[in-house]
Amino acid sequence: MNDVPVWYQHYEEGVPLTLDIPDTPIYQILRDSRNRFPNKIAVRFILKYLMKGIKIGSTYTFAELDEASDRFAAALHGLGVRQHDRVAVMLPNLPQYVTAFYGIIKAGAIVVNINPTYTPREVQHQLNDSGAETILTLTGLYSRVQESRHGTKLKHVILTDIVDSLQLHWRLLAARQVRATGMMVKVPPAPNVYNFFELIRRHPAQPPTVTYAPDDVQVLQYTGGTTGTPRAAMLTHRNLISNACQIQAWLNKIEIGGEKILGALPFFHVYGMVTNIITSTKIAAESVIIPNPRDADLILQIIDHEKITFYPAVPAMYSVLLNHPRLKEFDLHSIKSCISAGASLPIEVANKFEAVSKGQVVEAYGLSETSPAAVANPFGGKRRIGAVGVPISNTTVEIVTVDPDENGEYHLVPVGEEGELIIYGPQVMKGYWNNPEDTAKAINARGGLHTGDIVRMDEEGFLYVVDRKKDLIIA
Repeated sequence: MNDVPVWYQHYEEGVPLTLDIPDTPIYQILRDSRNRFPNKIAVRFILKYLMKGIKIGSTYTFAELDEASDRFAAALHGLGVRQHDRVAVMLPNLPQYVTAFYGIIKAGAIVVNINPTYTPREVQHQLNDSGAETILTLTGLYSRVQESRHGTKLKHVILTDIVDSLQLHWRLLAARQVRATGMMVKVPPAPNVYNFFELIRRHPAQPPTVTYAPDDVQVLQYTGGTTGTPRAAMLTHRNLISNACQIQAWLNKIEIGGEKILGALPFFHVYGMVTNIITSTKIAAESVIIPNPRDADLILQIIDHEKITFYPAVPAMYSVLLNHPRLKEFDLHSIKSCISAGASLPIEVANKFEAVSKGQVVEAYGLSETSPAAVANPFGGKRRIGAVGVPISNTTVEIVTVDPDENGEYHLVPVGEEGELIIYGPQVMKGYWNNPEDTAKAINARGGLHTGDIVRMDEEGFLYVVDRKKDLIIA
């Protein structure tokens, strides 16, 4: 009996069918990159370019990021945050986000990602559902937090500003523009309200001692379809480390310590978090981040000036760049590879972006519940129009009847026929937070995730999304 799945023949040479996944906490990848590349830039934040390529921004080396996150972990512990407590982060892409992410993990707490564009009602739901007692956000969002906190367990509010990581002269220059957007305001002193950088300065780089298990929940990633109340996917250390390993294996021609990843995808989405925080750290890449994912002009400038090599995005972002009136003024040839996910990628968009960048664009499929990557088109292979790809390393799938039989059993459908996609792999979530009923519906007895997506598989193992069984997930 041949146990090698049919889709393995399409893997790029050097990509393994199975990977060894280390049983280590997520913060260990930061420690590893610090030890190997202490003075290499881990995060480059760019707010704006001035004349002649002069940029307003800041940088953190791996050593600086590791130390700052140690200090933030100590600060959280000093506020009373203990293992398995939830700490919410409601920020755009900033160095503070990356520092806080690793600091929360080092404190033994759970990251709760909250979209900073959410209404007070939406924020209140996530605070209440997660039980978060601490939140990190912008001064410009403080009033929204105050509107949202009634009936929640929120005790501590940590504030920062978009300009806070900049050197003083750039901070003063940029502050006026940021204030004009309403995202930077003066918050009067109040009990249990703290400044992010003051906390870091006041605490030593000595995180608390915490014992970790691979299946400890590390992130609550809220997910939902176009209707209904969002649920929190419980993502564990092993889920997130596994997906970083899987993405690294898929990008098998990357140079450890030599890549530059554009961080325009919001970190509060699982796609941006895993590619630009976790995977970027694991491969010791430079994550070049911007706070506004819709700033096409700045994105093009960054690709040109910083020589970006890897650009993960959604199809709409590629389309916006292609339609930019000054596209031809920018050199995008440094790009080697792009992953497009979150929506169907039009073939004409992929072809046009490859023509202007010379880098390959592949479509992938993922869910918040799969940390997120599960299926992707191979790099270097023939493009399958309309296909989201094949299962990645350590991942298997089944396509089953949309509805169970009278005994509650689902049955495999023949190759080429449509059915619901079930995903198996180490990246599949632990379950839904405080929601055992929905967890039982979503995850079968063998650990497979019922995605709610209707797909078909061709004879060579490529998957095509046809429809949705129900409104479910947007990764």
